[in-house]
Amino acid sequence: MATQRERDAADYLKKHRIMELMDNLTSMLFFHRPENPREFLIEQLEQLKISGQSDVRGPNLFNNTDLDTVFGILDPANQKYITFAQYKHALTTLGIKDINECPKGVNEDRISRPKACRDAQQHTGKNSELDTMKCICVLSLGLGFLWSCVL
Repeated sequence: MATQRERDAADYLKKHRIMELMDNLTSMLFFHRPENPREFLIEQLEQLKISGQSDVRGPNLFNNTDLDTVFGILDPANQKYITFAQYKHALTTLGIKDINECPKGVNEDRISRPKACRDAQQHTGKNSELDTMKCICVLSLGLGFLWSCVL
């Protein structure tokens, strides 16, 4: 059983999303492998501070092309849309928690790739929880789907 101090510490970490921040910073370190990791982390935290005070995108690993590629893998027939289940699963896997439950196209079960990418982009700069491993999970999901189509 956790002590009050441990519960308070866990609540603090959750409230301020410290674990997500550390995961994201660690992933960025592994991805970029800077010569001076401390200076790199300081720069990333400064960018994050600026993005929290303005509409400037904060530091993150993915650009629009990366997100389009992820959703493209989920659309192997290049129909320019994915199902709502794919949309929701991809965004959840990317660490996005506040998913739009009624995106344009949900009634037809056809979420356009541009719409899916825009929704992901809204979450990839400010307060992002994206990291490399989550992206790999989404890519694996898409490749698994492709493999099942081939078999």
